[in-house]
Amino acid sequence: MTEETKAATDFGADVFGEEAIRTYLSKDTAKKLQATIREGKPLDPSIAGEVAHGIRHWAMDRGATHYTHWFLPMTGSTAEKHDSFLEIKDGEPIMLFSGKNLIVGEPDASSFPSGGIRSTFEARGYTAWDPTSPAFIKRHSNGATLCIPTAFCAYTGESLDKKTPLLRSMQALDKSLKRLMKLFGREDAHTGCTLGAEQEYFLIDKEYWKKRPDLVLTGRTLFGAPSAKGQQLEDHYFGTIPDRVLSFMNDVERELWKLGIPAKTRHNEVAPAQFELAPQFEELNLASDHNMIVMDTLRNVAEKHGLKCLLHEKPYAGVNGSGKHNNWSVAYGGKNLLDPGTNPSENAVFLTMLCAIIEAVDKHADLLRASVAGAGNDHRLGANEAPPAVISIYVGDQLADVLDRLEKGGGAKSKSGGAMKIGVDTLPVIPKDATDRNRTSPFAFTGNKFEFRAPGSSVCCSGPMTVLNTIVAESVDRIAGELEAAKVAGKAKPGEHTAAFHNALQKILQSSLKEHKRVVFNGNGYEAEWPEEAAKRGLPNAPDTPSALAALTKKENAALFEKYGVMTKRELTSRYEIFLEEYSKKIRIEGACARDIASEMVFPAVKAEYIETMKAFNIADKVGVSSGTTALRESVVELGSGLDALRAGIIELESALGGSDDAAILASMRSMRTTVDALEKRVSATRWPLPKYRDMLFLY
Repeated sequence: MTEETKAATDFGADVFGEEAIRTYLSKDTAKKLQATIREGKPLDPSIAGEVAHGIRHWAMDRGATHYTHWFLPMTGSTAEKHDSFLEIKDGEPIMLFSGKNLIVGEPDASSFPSGGIRSTFEARGYTAWDPTSPAFIKRHSNGATLCIPTAFCAYTGESLDKKTPLLRSMQALDKSLKRLMKLFGREDAHTGCTLGAEQEYFLIDKEYWKKRPDLVLTGRTLFGAPSAKGQQLEDHYFGTIPDRVLSFMNDVERELWKLGIPAKTRHNEVAPAQFELAPQFEELNLASDHNMIVMDTLRNVAEKHGLKCLLHEKPYAGVNGSGKHNNWSVAYGGKNLLDPGTNPSENAVFLTMLCAIIEAVDKHADLLRASVAGAGNDHRLGANEAPPAVISIYVGDQLADVLDRLEKGGGAKSKSGGAMKIGVDTLPVIPKDATDRNRTSPFAFTGNKFEFRAPGSSVCCSGPMTVLNTIVAESVDRIAGELEAAKVAGKAKPGEHTAAFHNALQKILQSSLKEHKRVVFNGNGYEAEWPEEAAKRGLPNAPDTPSALAALTKKENAALFEKYGVMTKRELTSRYEIFLEEYSKKIRIEGACARDIASEMVFPAVKAEYIETMKAFNIADKVGVSSGTTALRESVVELGSGLDALRAGIIELESALGGSDDAAILASMRSMRTTVDALEKRVSATRWPLPKYRDMLFLY
């Protein structure tokens, strides 16, 4: 069997997908389950028993002895509690897995953060099967486990996870789009949101990682002088992949393909030892789950290759950090609503969706910013390597011209001539690659989708996508409401609406653009003038996590999520509490780690260098040798001054850790880093206790 044939044969082998459903379930049960998976129809509870029986047989045939309800708690990672299929009946061992075991679990899981939704002594937490994300086999060194993707909620039914709000937001967008598409004469159909998550990551030799307590405990280097060669030559980007890394990538892809994850693209990223993996687009909820599996797989396979995969947004200072570009699109009845199309009806729908998204992003830029907030991402956003903290939209020159003509009305002429009138003129042909990607924009239109570039590499996709779905649902709903109020929509077929309908739609979109076009920015987001220009436009700028998370406390934002059934006010408030507490804990862990490294590793090394240099100076001075004494004296002074500054920095950081001001901890860490990084250049390489950037950043 060729490698090509084996890859195709193995794809989805460890997933209870279409083939397994047909093989292990009856035709009637398979049909009902597939209707839920493909069309979002409610699950028929009568089939649970047969589905459970089929899944168990399939899993055991694949070597599984245990099962787990796999879920996404508010920690941002995945969670599992394993139970065996083994049960004792009348003294005899048998293998059982019931419909109840499949549909619901009670894992307790009381120690996960809940933001006040429940207390530890109120232990009940429930997991509920999500049939739209297929069960899969998770393999480990000595066996395999059946993983059943589930939602996780409290006894009250309130969400304790990141999957539930995402599923709710998808329903909200579906409902709003059904309302709008009906006005366009479209038949009732299923809304399909899709996502392609480009995952960036760093690799480091495991032996170096072990010697860096900061990487082990925080995921990033708290100290480290720049390497003489970093990314200045830009020679790593899209360069030849080292054999060691390529071997790792091949193993990662084989594991992902078995799990039905369509890993497609791999390449070197900008920074040394930085890489990217990108999958083909999938349905949003599935793509979000798959990205969590991708991160787990990257970490697990790296171990087998003597490597560590770093998913922190900024493992190294002075070189680019890592993001996770969320490529999002929405289809209705199988047709992409963000594809400009080639006829007046399609153009009208496209322009309506485009204006709705512009309106949504402008109205709720604060929520989008909050959705990507985190201690790690604070080091990346706005650092001339990633989108700025100001949320704006890039549409490219051609679409900007179309929107300008639409806003100004029928009298406006395009660059190529002709008036812009919805439903009459066709848009100029807009190929999928007509717009540049503009890596400086946090939210860019790229031909037939939007690329949200602000999420960090470690983030769970469901958070930002929950916000995006909800705010777009609101804008779509508003436009549909105004069209309904105008009483101009009939039952005409697509493309046959009256002039009154298109005139009303044009006025609605013109009004929306006039109010919200400020968020469209096609320039360079890295320019120092942009934040000033953004402030003049009235765009919010939240430079750090605490200021960004404040959006979750606003009454109007709580009302938005409650209106669309995505989150209650209590659920939203819980997330504010969880994320803010997580931020503070991470800052304090970093602060304590920096203090410990400085006092236990760096200070002794500098002291030893100081003593040795002092001894050399004293010996030379004692025997009357003048050569070299000037250099030795200056080195003693420099090292002594460094020791004094280091000791003062340790005391300052210790004091900050004893207080309640996270900003003071960060300031003390920055100051200490300046001191330590300067000392790294003065202490001999053989004595310096930490692997250096020049060692860690280059893999061969």
